[in-house]
Amino acid sequence: MSIIAFEHGPARAYVDPYVRDDAADHPLPPPHPADRIGSVVGPRDRRKLDLHAALTAAGIPPRPADREAIEQLSALPGEVSDTVRRWLRHSVRQPGD
Repeated sequence: MSIIAFEHGPARAYVDPYVRDDAADHPLPPPHPADRIGSVVGPRDRRKLDLHAALTAAGIPPRPADREAIEQLSALPGEVSDTVRRWLRHSVRQPGD
């Protein structure tokens, strides 16, 4: 029987997993606000995101098969989207109801 020695490189000091090292947590500095890409979400995409969030908050996470319905609803005017989200908000029972 032979013994295999694994080479791991230089010996490392003990690392305490509970010690917080801010430099290790954030290897890159935060981006400068002026350097960020100035993209704006269009109204239709905003309605789509809002509808996804409202459905999820109401306990109805959208399924992949719901994509077409969400696409059609987000194409409608903003007032329709606001009404659907209001209905969803009111459909959620609050504690004590």
